[in-house]
Amino acid sequence: MLASPWIAALIALFVWWFSTGAILWVVKGADGRGPGGHRWSVILSLPLFVAGVTGFAMTLAEPGIEGAYIAFLSALAIWGWIELAFLSGAITGPNAAPCPPGSQGWDRFMRAWGTIAYHEILLACALLAMVVPSMGAENQVALWTFGVLFFARVSAKLNLFLGVPRIHTEFLPRPLAHLPSHFRQSRLNALFPFSVTALAFTVACWLERIHAADSPAAAVAFALLAALTALALLEHWLMVLPLPDEKLWRWMIPAPKPNDKTLLREDANGL
Repeated sequence: MLASPWIAALIALFVWWFSTGAILWVVKGADGRGPGGHRWSVILSLPLFVAGVTGFAMTLAEPGIEGAYIAFLSALAIWGWIELAFLSGAITGPNAAPCPPGSQGWDRFMRAWGTIAYHEILLACALLAMVVPSMGAENQVALWTFGVLFFARVSAKLNLFLGVPRIHTEFLPRPLAHLPSHFRQSRLNALFPFSVTALAFTVACWLERIHAADSPAAAVAFALLAALTALALLEHWLMVLPLPDEKLWRWMIPAPKPNDKTLLREDANGL
């Protein structure tokens, strides 16, 4: 059953949904545990990162179906811990202040970059650290998984900075309450068509690779990547389409109290 590309795609969809909800549950729960809550959530989740690194290393020489699944999950574990560290305010950037009204151009860009700089540098370093051992390896699923997540994230953040019609900020934790001030809500920017076109083309490439796969393991690997890239494409369109995507995770997060001014609306899109 696990050799079916359709099952692989469904597993990718479930893991994306569940892992996003789990991270949101942790960071929102830490909001209510005082200043040290977020710090402890990052420390206690370190085994997730270690498991991801271990799984990545172990699967480089495992080209089978099991290796493809473990490599995919390992990359998500590494990514998930780094995202948790970001949402918890442990690894963000030197700028923790809201963007001043009227800030434009290069000044606005540098302020926005300052809010996420350390996190983005860490992601880039993690990707580069995966490239070297993956060169010539029989199993590169973890590298490609992390790469898809990385470039989709860069694209999403640039679109949020340049301006999109819908900016979701419902699940933003307290350490990142300043972040939405650096986004821009407006009509479509010039980058958005290129972003969705590139993602759609990448999905098509993965689908072609599934069709041309010479083994069940290869078909599973490309199905996992195709599903993940399609989800990244969907997340981009959710910046435009008026769909209540936050309901996918609302049941996992306590509803905000009407008089709780610390809860803002945050991007709940996957991972």
